[in-house]
Amino acid sequence: MDSPPATPGSPGEPADGAHGDVDGHGAHATDAPAPTAARRPHVALSAVALVFVGGAVGVAVREGLTLDIHPVDQVAVAIPVVNVLAALVLGYLYEALARSAPGTLGAGRVKLLIGTGFCGGLSTYSSFATDSAKLLLADRAGAAALYALGTLLLGALATLAGIAIGARLHPQAVDHRELRSIEGHAWGGRS
Repeated sequence: MDSPPATPGSPGEPADGAHGDVDGHGAHATDAPAPTAARRPHVALSAVALVFVGGAVGVAVREGLTLDIHPVDQVAVAIPVVNVLAALVLGYLYEALARSAPGTLGAGRVKLLIGTGFCGGLSTYSSFATDSAKLLLADRAGAAALYALGTLLLGALATLAGIAIGARLHPQAVDHRELRSIEGHAWGGRS
């Protein structure tokens, strides 16, 4: 089946309407391979739904904690609390799943629901960065440094604590391949 002739400015044709020397080196439009449509990766709607539901619950929990935990000396304490809590849950989740259900469909769904969805909705890097910047702009560099570095340090310690809790509660041998495959996080990239 023949396709209609290309019009000037269409893909593969110069905008000036010249149909001869397309690239200035003697190549013609008919010499080039036909463009292929880029394929999008298949995304299961159930995976999107799991992330959506987990994210909605995580955001609701964050908002509830933000309303209940009042600022101290004009510093939003709730933001480090939710970020550290998300780090703890994520550390536990990935360690527990790597030990108890490595590579299973159920583990993948739990990762989407709780790891990507809930923890992603609960935590908030943007508020953390904004609050740090607001402290700097208010000439409170010491408070900004303590806020930023303290949150990062506590988040790392919370992740380690979550991993330790996961190991303690799920004493099966860890599957290091599963750890590497968990969104490329644990031990240095995807396997």
